Amino acid sequence: MKHFFLTSLIFISLSNIFAQVNPDKFINNPLLKNANISLFVKDLNANKTLYEYRPTNSAVCASTMKLVSTATALEMYGPDFRFETSLEIDNEIKNSVLNGNLIIRGGGDPTLGSAKMGDKNFLAKWVEAVKKAGIKRINGQVIANTAIFEHQVINPGWIWEDMGNYYAPGIHGISYLDNTFRLVLRSGNAGLRTEIVRTEPEIGGLFILNFVNAANINSDNAYFYGEPYANNRSIYGEIPANRNEFVVKGDIPDPAFLLAQHLHAALNEAGIEITEFPSTDNQNKTSYKKIYSHFSVPLSEIITETNVSSNNHFAEYLFKFIGTRNNKVATNSSATGNIRAFWKQKGLSVDQLFQVDGSGLSPTNGVSANFFVELLSYMKTNSPYADVFYKSLAISGETGTLKSFLKKTALQGKVHGKSGTLARVKSYAGYIEKEKTVLAFAIIVNNPNGSSSEVVKKMEEFLLEVAK
Repeated sequence: MKHFFLTSLIFISLSNIFAQVNPDKFINNPLLKNANISLFVKDLNANKTLYEYRPTNSAVCASTMKLVSTATALEMYGPDFRFETSLEIDNEIKNSVLNGNLIIRGGGDPTLGSAKMGDKNFLAKWVEAVKKAGIKRINGQVIANTAIFEHQVINPGWIWEDMGNYYAPGIHGISYLDNTFRLVLRSGNAGLRTEIVRTEPEIGGLFILNFVNAANINSDNAYFYGEPYANNRSIYGEIPANRNEFVVKGDIPDPAFLLAQHLHAALNEAGIEITEFPSTDNQNKTSYKKIYSHFSVPLSEIITETNVSSNNHFAEYLFKFIGTRNNKVATNSSATGNIRAFWKQKGLSVDQLFQVDGSGLSPTNGVSANFFVELLSYMKTNSPYADVFYKSLAISGETGTLKSFLKKTALQGKVHGKSGTLARVKSYAGYIEKEKTVLAFAIIVNNPNGSSSEVVKKMEEFLLEVAK
């Protein structure tokens, strides 16, 4: 009898060890056996590792990097933080005349004029603020000052093929209209060149070389190419045939300048004469007089949009703004340095974090599944903003980029997390609600022998096993 119980105990113990450290069914299938994989699953309530495979190996993670950017911003600034954009003057007002310039001082707010959130009529309020200050004429310019961020607005880790597109816009000290314009195209029969109808908004001097053809497809397969500040763009690819109007989105070459132009026009319309043309400035001058402050929506709303919709634009602004901490001007290196220093102080394994940008767009980003789980564990068990962060994540089978993930399975509605997708990269990280406990998990797969959808299927199968 004793021998039976001893044998049973050994068998149970071995079974538990096997379950915890050998996710072989997932790792060794033909689709993934040659892939670079980092995987980690932890029971947060029991503080116990359940599954792991090369957990400390860093890999390209794609958009799951947004978890790092949003968690850091939330911890540093709090959920109620609001970005400030101010209107300032550089001279006195005499007899209702400003003998100087009206300055828009950028504060790193990604939501000015955003289609996603914020006050859509903010320009009208700015005009009223200028009137309230007693200004009826400006003997000078409207100047958009972008000095809060460095003049290098494209992350050096991004690839040329992404630049010029809405999902990889320049990160200027002033964001406007999501730094995105809409090109309206008209298409005829498949194989024929499309025709440019208009841009929304109209951007003076913008010249677009159009090489987009119509095709028998149902989605947008057209891509812009172009540098920041340059008013020339090329666009290649295909759009659906026989469409009277079809929209392709690109990045605004100089959003700060466009905002200065629009405020100039709005002031003119309101009867305020301005003697000089609008312009931009990147010099860090602080001796101006503030006449009005515009505040964004709370940070909690911004990180929710960032994580649920995988908004690259918002993520990059959060990342760059983190670079202002202890720095007058934010740079990419000050952002990455501040993030590493912050989490190192919290005890996380930052030697497994190789962050290049805020959104995960760069293929040179690297992070381990272990670091993600450490981050998720901290945010769930140590952060004063745990609930805000948890609610900022997409929900499996229901919302955002997880809307189709685990849909109509036992885990629909029970995973709060973030997905990541690039060419030959698929990743997920987040939380699983399991009976009376919560699991933190991260799975990163690089270079599988199959499609992204096939990899997702295997990940779903694995997580469903984990949750049993």
